[in-house]
Amino acid sequence: MTASAVAETDKQSLKIIALAPHIVEQLYAIGAGDQVIGTTAYSDYPEAAKSIPVVGSYAGLQVEKILQMQPDLVIAWKTGNPVSDLERLKKYQLPVVYSDIRSLDDVAAELRQFGELTGRQTAAEHQASAYEQALSTLRNRYAGKRPVKVFYELWSRPLTTVAGNAWPQQQLELCGAENPFADSIDDYPHVGLEQVLVSQPQAIIQPSKHSQNSPDAINWQQWPSIPAVKNNAIFHPDADKVHRMTARTLPEIEKLCQQIDGIRH
Repeated sequence: MTASAVAETDKQSLKIIALAPHIVEQLYAIGAGDQVIGTTAYSDYPEAAKSIPVVGSYAGLQVEKILQMQPDLVIAWKTGNPVSDLERLKKYQLPVVYSDIRSLDDVAAELRQFGELTGRQTAAEHQASAYEQALSTLRNRYAGKRPVKVFYELWSRPLTTVAGNAWPQQQLELCGAENPFADSIDDYPHVGLEQVLVSQPQAIIQPSKHSQNSPDAINWQQWPSIPAVKNNAIFHPDADKVHRMTARTLPEIEKLCQQIDGIRH
């Protein structure tokens, strides 16, 4: 066995703390799930991830618990973990690398990054290439399609939508959907109910757990004059699939694109 092969084998034995559900999912996708010894709340995919010890949430990390576990590597979410907690980990000389997915294309890049970190380059390249091909196919299929005006209901209280560079906004653009709030200053702006009604959306998207109707979501049937209600075009994609930055996002986006395409005139 060559020195480089030994080094790759060592990488496959690294004990990893993965500080976000999407990081855990990406590691499992390339065959490195068994290396994860700790994670954060809501890391529930695949099924095996549910048994990983939890060491924090988006609100805070259990720094002492992480230190006791003596990980070889911490993979943190650049925009989703408390900076102060990560600085404490660094102070104790724990190596911290970051997941920093900003665009749909970044998913493939991160798979390759994790492949390098864990010595699983071949599996990572396979997953990344398949993802890139599927993404390219979707882009080509819906490029130049007639725009459909869509309202994306991220939360109902307060009523919040997506805009700018938000992860769901990129999905809307991929499907050829026109978001009336896309040019808002914030990526996740609060909007008034009247603003939505005036915009007359042709479709409304209400992501929910396992694609089920959420009791907290707005009942848009109260306003039968909205085109989305007339069109019976209120869609409920699986929130975990569309909001987590992983390869599992694409099949759910494809379903959403098909639903939007179905109401084009």
